[in-house]
Amino acid sequence: MDQYTLNLIVVGATFALYIGIAIWARAGSTAEFYAANRGVHPITNGMATAADWMSAASFISMAGLIAVLGYDGSAYLMGWTGGYVLLALLLAPYLRKFGKFTVPEFIGDRFYSPTARLVAVICLIVASVTYVIGQMTGVGVAFSRFLEVEVSTGLYIGAAVVFLYAVLGGMKGITYTQVAQYIVLITAYTIPAIFISLQLTGNPIPGLGLFSNYTPTGEPLLARLNEVVTDLGFREYTSQDPAPSAVINMTLFTLSLMIGTAGLPHVIIRFFTVPRVSDARISAGWALVFIALLYLTAPAVAAMARLNLLDTIYPNGTAEEPIAYEDRADWIRNWEVTGLISFDDLNGDGRIQYYSEGAAIAQERGWEGNELTVNNDILVLANPEIANLPSWVIALVAAGGLAAALSTAAGLLLAISGAVSHDLIKGRFNPNISERGELMAARISMAVAIAVATWLGLNPPGFAAQTVALAFGLAAATIFPALMMGIFTKTINDKGAVAGMLAGLVFTVVYIFLHKGWFFVPGTNQFEDTISGSLFGIQSTAIGAVGAMLNFAVAYFVSKSTAETPDHIKQLVESVRVPRGAGTATDH
Repeated sequence: MDQYTLNLIVVGATFALYIGIAIWARAGSTAEFYAANRGVHPITNGMATAADWMSAASFISMAGLIAVLGYDGSAYLMGWTGGYVLLALLLAPYLRKFGKFTVPEFIGDRFYSPTARLVAVICLIVASVTYVIGQMTGVGVAFSRFLEVEVSTGLYIGAAVVFLYAVLGGMKGITYTQVAQYIVLITAYTIPAIFISLQLTGNPIPGLGLFSNYTPTGEPLLARLNEVVTDLGFREYTSQDPAPSAVINMTLFTLSLMIGTAGLPHVIIRFFTVPRVSDARISAGWALVFIALLYLTAPAVAAMARLNLLDTIYPNGTAEEPIAYEDRADWIRNWEVTGLISFDDLNGDGRIQYYSEGAAIAQERGWEGNELTVNNDILVLANPEIANLPSWVIALVAAGGLAAALSTAAGLLLAISGAVSHDLIKGRFNPNISERGELMAARISMAVAIAVATWLGLNPPGFAAQTVALAFGLAAATIFPALMMGIFTKTINDKGAVAGMLAGLVFTVVYIFLHKGWFFVPGTNQFEDTISGSLFGIQSTAIGAVGAMLNFAVAYFVSKSTAETPDHIKQLVESVRVPRGAGTATDH
């Protein structure tokens, strides 16, 4: 059986499974659509949360970024993992105890203000739409290679599948679909990693293989990788960029990812689905276990992918003898069709010169410039082909990449749908809407959100993990501070919360747009991909942490200069923090 047919069968089977689950678990009420009727078992919710959390950025882009950035790429691991711990310990149990369906609903009630709820809806939609762009991009990348269609066609197919199971099932259907997607994606991620670790180091555990000896030479794998990349003019894989601006950016970027993670609505709402507060804590623990299976494997996948890539181009282990383009590996030919890898023979010698500009060997041999362009997003998906693994493994990775992207996309779209139907339509414009009408509004909202996300996914601002990083910055600057102040302080009032969220949102969005050059006419994007014109050299992906600090500061000073928080709100905050049963704060 040829590879295309096998890919089609495996991916088609997983899609049929997702749609079948959605039909079986179709939501029949708003409680089922928004929170699965609060009846999800903690272990089941932990697995669904892990799938919701491990997006296309985690599955497809994270290892690719670490492979290229080396040590500096560890910010993704530290930020995303640390942020989940913050969410599990500081926010999830208290928000579950409050007993509402959505994050804006909590903010509106805690800060006794419809305006605060509206601003929270705006912040949620901006962050979630930005995030979902990355997922749709990942869907297009996976489809374009494995089902041999255009990226745009892949986006349309992915959107149709999400529409079928998310609009039908709501949170109830999405929960059980995400359990299936987690099983698919973690299997697809770990099996190739085990194979490749065995090939390169003889160790079947990738995390241990990373620190084992590289079999062909007998030297430590990371030492071998450092040797190869430095010969090609790249910085040592295991060293940090010593520039002060790089250190500042890595610190702020890690912090932005951490607090952005803790403020992501699509992850928070997963903890609204369990019966009790104690179940929220238990499911958070299980989710961390399920997440760790991938995150402990990702650094090994990244390093081994980078080494395999370089060995493909320099099969003799030396930069002096790059492979001839006509003798390039089959995996390069396959991915060239997608446009995600390309070759430009600058010096006309017919060989692939892949190196960092300014490399000593390039100057010695008179090379005209780097000739191979490799999109970071393809490294994980191409890894099985690079390592010549069996065809069924390649098909499994295709299904896994799509499962990762679709699971998170569904969670994000549900968060957007809930904000529109529950917080805007029911909470502000039509409080007397019937349950049936609200359920229909929720489904229509999700359909519109899918259409918008697909349109934006056709021209995303950066590759998948970069786009996602911007979404984390927006969540960090807006939602996280409001939730923290709402739970852990009684002094922040309605005006302070609204002013803080708006300050964080406006500052972060304007900074990102200026830094990326999106305010300028095409062709004059003078700030794009640089740190020139930025605030103290801070990159757009790291500015969320500064936006969060601004949010806290503005909320504090505005609250100090306006009316004190009412006594009944202070009592509400106290009741949320008292360790009693779920819903004691609001009788839910």
